[in-house]
Amino acid sequence: MEAILLAGGQARRLGDAAEGLPKALVPVAGAPLVSYTSRLLARAGVERLIVSCAAGQGVLFERALGGIGPEIVLAEEPERLGRGGGLRFAASFRSETGALFALNADELLAPDFGALMADHRAHGAAATIVVTPLTSPFGIVDVDEDWTVNGFQEAPRLPHWVNVGVYVLDDEAIAGLPARGDHERSTFPELAAEGRLRAWAYDGEWLTVNTPKDLERAEEHLRSNPDFFA
Repeated sequence: MEAILLAGGQARRLGDAAEGLPKALVPVAGAPLVSYTSRLLARAGVERLIVSCAAGQGVLFERALGGIGPEIVLAEEPERLGRGGGLRFAASFRSETGALFALNADELLAPDFGALMADHRAHGAAATIVVTPLTSPFGIVDVDEDWTVNGFQEAPRLPHWVNVGVYVLDDEAIAGLPARGDHERSTFPELAAEGRLRAWAYDGEWLTVNTPKDLERAEEHLRSNPDFFA
């Protein structure tokens, strides 16, 4: 099996906390962000990691991922292509056809990749996206029809789903990726309209690392939960 790691993020909002590194290589609890999900992919049987990154940064990812196990294949974009374009460019480095994983390399989450691939294959979709329940960033006030307040909920889960940036893509979906731009605004809506896009629910922790505060939160979570990626 193969996987594409989208690793072109520039870490601008992290500022000095990024230490001049691409966001996927920012260290969290002593290891680069990208290394955590890469190890999970390796355990799920992935033998080739195709890293979609900016030109000239490939050697950094080789150093960070070289000891994990899978072959590291560098897909250095000659210019910024957007996430969908980056996926399409990276897919040209595949060694075989068929379903592969594709995911953002700069986020922390621990889905069961083996179960995800099995579900995708069992249902024959062109692509499967991993979704998680949306948690409100605010506390919620429960109000009755006559505007009587019944109670409060602190950051409840809402009846909506969020795309966490982890996918399984089959040949049909890869063929529909844009040369430039965002696949979530073109390819995925088109597949959804055709009934060819499936969702797979993930109920675990999902940590985005966009700001110094996010980085501190991720550090605290991994140090408090050492078995999160075990």
